[in-house]
Amino acid sequence: MTDQKQANRQAALDYHEHPRPGKLEIRATKPLANQRDLARAYSPGVAEACLDIQADPAAAARFTARQNLVAVVTNGSAVLGLGNIGALASKPVMEGKAVLFKKFANIDCFDIEVNESDPERLAEIVTALEPTFGAINLEDIKAPDCFIVEKLCRERMNIPVFHDDQHGTAIVVGAAATNALRLTGKRFEEIKVVSTGGGAAGIACLDMLLTLGVKRENVFLCDLAGLVHEGREAEMTPQKAAYAQPGGPRVLADVIGGADLFLGLSGPNVLKPEMVAEMADAPIILALANPNPEIDPAEAREVKPDALIATGRSDYPNQVNNVLCFPFIFRGALDVGATEINDAMKVACVEGIAELARAASSAEAAAAYHGERLVFGPDYLIPKPFDPRLLAVVAGAVAKAAMESGVATRPIADLKAYKEKLDGSVYRSALIMKPVFEASRSGQRRIVFAEGEDERVLRAAHAMLEETVDAPVLIGRPDVIASRAQRNGIPLDPGAFEIVNPESDPRYRDYWETYHGIMARKGVTPDLARAIMRTNTTAIGAVMVHRGEADSLICGTFGQYLWHLNYIEQVLGSRALSPVGALSLMILESGALFIADTHVHPEPTAEEIAEIAVGAARHVRRFGLVPKVALCSHSQFGNLDTESGRRMRAALEILDARSCGFEYEGEMHSDAALDPELRARIFPGSRMEGAANVLVFANADAASGVRNILKMKAGGLEVGPILMGMGNRAHIVTSSITARGLLNIAALAGTPVASYG
Repeated sequence: MTDQKQANRQAALDYHEHPRPGKLEIRATKPLANQRDLARAYSPGVAEACLDIQADPAAAARFTARQNLVAVVTNGSAVLGLGNIGALASKPVMEGKAVLFKKFANIDCFDIEVNESDPERLAEIVTALEPTFGAINLEDIKAPDCFIVEKLCRERMNIPVFHDDQHGTAIVVGAAATNALRLTGKRFEEIKVVSTGGGAAGIACLDMLLTLGVKRENVFLCDLAGLVHEGREAEMTPQKAAYAQPGGPRVLADVIGGADLFLGLSGPNVLKPEMVAEMADAPIILALANPNPEIDPAEAREVKPDALIATGRSDYPNQVNNVLCFPFIFRGALDVGATEINDAMKVACVEGIAELARAASSAEAAAAYHGERLVFGPDYLIPKPFDPRLLAVVAGAVAKAAMESGVATRPIADLKAYKEKLDGSVYRSALIMKPVFEASRSGQRRIVFAEGEDERVLRAAHAMLEETVDAPVLIGRPDVIASRAQRNGIPLDPGAFEIVNPESDPRYRDYWETYHGIMARKGVTPDLARAIMRTNTTAIGAVMVHRGEADSLICGTFGQYLWHLNYIEQVLGSRALSPVGALSLMILESGALFIADTHVHPEPTAEEIAEIAVGAARHVRRFGLVPKVALCSHSQFGNLDTESGRRMRAALEILDARSCGFEYEGEMHSDAALDPELRARIFPGSRMEGAANVLVFANADAASGVRNILKMKAGGLEVGPILMGMGNRAHIVTSSITARGLLNIAALAGTPVASYG
C-alpha cells in the first residue's frame, strides 16, 4: 500500500472514530427540563396520544415522528463493491446512508442491519417494522434475493418500500439518458440499447428505459454467459428472461454494432475501444461499474470523440449518483403519506433531475464544485448532489405525481407553498425574506451593482430577472461580463438589463461633471473627477442614483466597508439622508437575531445609539417581525459607571423622550437581553417582555465580534449588512457575501422603508 493510500485509509478511519464513534445520534425535539415536561413526554400525558392513535391510526402522523422516519434495511449481502461482508460490517455504509437522508432532505433515519440470508424471512422481519416507520429503504441486498424481498414487502406493507440499488440507480440513469438524447436529437423510441450486467440495478435501469419509451425488442442484455437469448438456461433469472432476444448464443461484440446507448453495470474493461467504434454516431456510454468503469472515458473518446459519457465516479463528469434521487423521492412520498413509490413518481423524479441540469447552475452548487463548469452539455448531463434546488424540484414533482396517481393519503392543497417551504429548509433565508420579496413586487426599481463583473453579482442579477420585478444594472466591461457569464453557465441575456461600461459609457462627461459639481468645494478637481468616474465603480453607481438613473446602489463585494461608505456619503448624503448604522440579520436555529451597529460607527454617541435603535426597529418590521430592542453594554442596569454604560443610559433617555412605538430596554448584558427569566430576576418590572430580537452594542468591535461568532460558531446565516439611514438608496455588503445574499439585499433595496417607521 502506498503512503498516500495508507494516509487516505487512516483519514477515513479517523473520520468514523473521532470525536465519537459513528456518524449518527438521536436528539430530542421537545423540552424535558422539569416534572411538567416529563409528565407530558411520558406517563401520564403520553397516554392521550396513544389513545388518539388507537382510535385513528392516521393520527400517528400528528403525534409521532413516524411520518418523517425511514428505515435503511440490509443483510449485508451485496455491499458496495465489497460483496457479501455481512450485516455488522455493512453498518458504516448504512449509517452513511442515514446521514445523507438527513443532510439532503431532513429525513430522520434508523439503520437496521439484519442477520438473515433467507429472502422470505428477511421480508417478514421488514414487514413487521411497519408501525415504526413511514417508509422503507432496502439497501445492498444481493440479486435475485432483493427482487423477492422488495416484492413481498410491497405486497404486504401500506408504506413506500424502495430498493435504492435498483430504482435509485435507474432514476438517475433515466435522467442522464433523457438529457443525452436531448443533446443528440434522438428519441427513446428509436434507439438501440446494449447492456452488460443482469443484476438488480441493471434490470431496474432497463425497466426504467422501457418506461421512458425504449422498445423491448431494441434491448440487448449481456452478462458473463453472453447475450440473454431465448432458450438459454445458464445464469438465468426470471428478470433476465424478460429481456431474452430471439436467436442463438452471441457475445457483446456481436451485438454492439449500431448501438445508440451502452449501459454498463458489470465490471472494468468490459467495453473495448473497438466495440465503441462500432456504435452509432454520438453514442451514449453509461459505464457505471465502480471503482473502475467498463471503459475509461478517454479511451472511448479516442474512437468516438462525440460520445456522451457518464460513470459512477466523482472524478469524472456526469457521475451517476443515487444521492441525486433517494432523499428527494422519499421526501415527496413521506410528505403526502404515499402508500407506495410507483412508476409515475419515479418518472417525475427522472424529469425533475433532468430539468434541473438544463437550468442555469445554482450559486451554491458552483461554490461546492469550484472550478467545474456546470453548464448543460456533454459534460453536465445531470446536476450535482449539492445543488440545493433538488429538494424542492424533485420532491415537489414526486409529491404531485403521488397525488395525481392516487397513492397519497395526505394530499397537499397548495403545491406552490409546499415547494416554498422546502426551499425555506434549504435556503435558510427564504422564509424570513418572504415578506420582503412580496413587498418588492409592488413596484419595479432599478438596482445598480458596482461590481458588475463579479460572478456572485452575475448570479444575483440572473436570479433578480427570474424571481423579482426589479431591474439589475451592472457596472463593468461588457465583454468581461459576457465571458464570465458564459464560463459559469449563467444565461444572462444582455438585452434584459443595462450595462454601464466605465471605459466607454456615453454618459461619462455627464457623470464626472455631476461628481465634480458635488465635490468641487471639497478638494476634487476636474481631472480627479474624471479619473474617479473612470475607475471607481462605487462612485459611478452613487452618481447614477443621484441622477435618478437608478433607485439603489449595492456595492462592497470587495474592498473595505468604510471606503465604500465614504463615496456614498459624498454623493448621496444630505441633511435628510445620513448613514445611521449597519444592521445584520443573523438567522439561527432559535430564530432571527439582529445585530447593530456592525460597521458604521466605531464608538457611537448616545444620540447615534438612539438613532440606531429606531432605524433597527424600522427595518425589523420589514421582515414582518415585532422589534424588541436591547441596548447591550458591559454595565447592567446601572451596576457599573463605565463610559459605555453612561452612553447607553443616555440613549435610553433619548428614546424615552421620543415616545417610540416599539419595545426597548437597557443597558444590559446580552444574556439578560435574550433570557427573559434571567432578566426578571436581575431587574423585575422590565419594560420589555420576552426575548430581545435586536441587540444594539456600544461599539462596533462588540457588534462585529458577536456577528462573526454567530456566523462561524453558531451556524448563523447573515442577511445584510443593511445600511440604515440612507432611505434604501445604497447598501454596502461585505466580501463574504454569497449570490443568495446579494439577491436578498437587492430585494431589500427594492422595497420602501419609510412606511415601516
